[in-house]
Amino acid sequence: MFSSWYQGMPAGVEVCPIQPPGRENRLGEPPITRISRLVPLLHEALSPLLDLPFAFFGYSVGSLTAFELARRLRQQGPQPPEWLFVSGHPSPDLPQRRPPVSHLPPPEFWQAMRDHFDMDRVVLENEDLKELLYSPLRADYELVETYVYQEEPPFDFPLSVFGGAKDLETTEAELLAWGKHTTGRFRSRILEGNHLFIKTAREALVRDISQDLTPLLATGAMKP
Repeated sequence: MFSSWYQGMPAGVEVCPIQPPGRENRLGEPPITRISRLVPLLHEALSPLLDLPFAFFGYSVGSLTAFELARRLRQQGPQPPEWLFVSGHPSPDLPQRRPPVSHLPPPEFWQAMRDHFDMDRVVLENEDLKELLYSPLRADYELVETYVYQEEPPFDFPLSVFGGAKDLETTEAELLAWGKHTTGRFRSRILEGNHLFIKTAREALVRDISQDLTPLLATGAMKP
């Protein structure tokens, strides 16, 4: 999903995707099902690499993960991000309005995907693909459904949020609610597409992120 992002980034910005267990080339590993377990593992793995200024981008459940990881870095170091980009997920303090699905066996799970979630029909109509994706998708929903928000002071660095105009998994109001989590600059952008706008509106998304990062490079806040 992120392999081509480097093409739209300004010089001096390196794109470093994070591959959690249970995904793509780690598909055979048990997926992590608790944000409270995932974030400490990410903190341990990434801390030695954070000796240069950096930004986080999170998509869907990755938004919760990036948000909590930024909080942990603010508390424990080595340093917080220069910018937090989140997308495709409601503000973490809001109550969940969708029915829980992570406990469902495959038939009921996929029916819920059809009835209540913005699931691609290509997946819903392919039995082999559903069998392959059931475990990591179910784990993603368990990450969200077991997440417990704790009140903390807002960040003092900028935060940008993105969403899809036809995304059934979040509303514009739920995206705008992210604004309470920073005292710094906040902006939101609604792009064309459904929950998969990260693919269909990739060029516009990468362009917006690049526009935010470019001034930081110019001022030396983010150095190559």
